[in-house]
Amino acid sequence: MTPLGTWWKDPALGSRMHELRREKDLPRVGILAKQYAEQALKPLLDDGRAKKITITIEQPHNGWLTLQIDIIDATGNPQVFRQHVRVI
Repeated sequence: MTPLGTWWKDPALGSRMHELRREKDLPRVGILAKQYAEQALKPLLDDGRAKKITITIEQPHNGWLTLQIDIIDATGNPQVFRQHVRVI
């Protein structure tokens, strides 16, 4: 949830996910969340820390959406993360 470009040491670190806090719970917001997560995690693929990243969105339209992030790391081990994002 670090806003993109706010860390002085690495302006490419972070995401635009914080922008979704003021968005309505619409299908297009789920698409945006997935795009923002892909953009934020792309450096893991670029520098070889991850072999594959798959992001799926669960959006039950209850004021929250959930990103499930499945990562195959550089050693081939799977990692699974779930990030909840509040929307209006």
